[in-house]
Amino acid sequence: MIDQQKKEIRVKIKELKKKVTLEEKKRKSEVIFEQVEKRGDFKNAQTIMAYWSMDDEVFTHNFVQKWYQHKKIILPSVKGDKLELRVFKGVENMRAGEAFGILEPTDIFEGDLSEIDLVIVPGVAFDIENNRLGRGKAYYDKLLKNTGAVKIGVCFDFQLFDKIPADEYDIKMDLVIADKEYDTEGSSF
Repeated sequence: MIDQQKKEIRVKIKELKKKVTLEEKKRKSEVIFEQVEKRGDFKNAQTIMAYWSMDDEVFTHNFVQKWYQHKKIILPSVKGDKLELRVFKGVENMRAGEAFGILEPTDIFEGDLSEIDLVIVPGVAFDIENNRLGRGKAYYDKLLKNTGAVKIGVCFDFQLFDKIPADEYDIKMDLVIADKEYDTEGSSF
């Protein structure tokens, strides 16, 4: 039942994403990261885990490139059934990854998860109770359960619901930031 509900939401969001141009996603992403950058937990963070976005996700390239010389930026890379963490040291130090062909840093993060102060987390959908629905492989859930870092989910307004299905393995975010104020009368699945 819950798996079927998750599948239906993934299909719905995939269709909604197709209606938004890459330029519009980039513009919406700027609004999201302006909100992130105003937060005290961001300002105080020395090590931030983000992600190098795919075309259907909140666009992170500008954010990562803007901050990597001021803060240690960690990006995940898919290795088998888990995420391997790498240090971003500029686009010139990246290569296409094996799993999804996404550019990933070449330098392995040698530190400990406890060094990460803040995690910027992508998702297919989120809800106003800070639940997250990923792509279904549990890469992030496996990693996030082992970190005490502040977890900020980022999404476009159409990815934020009143309630999404979640089970005991789904790791909640501390906060979800979308590109608009959420209207509680709005989108609900």
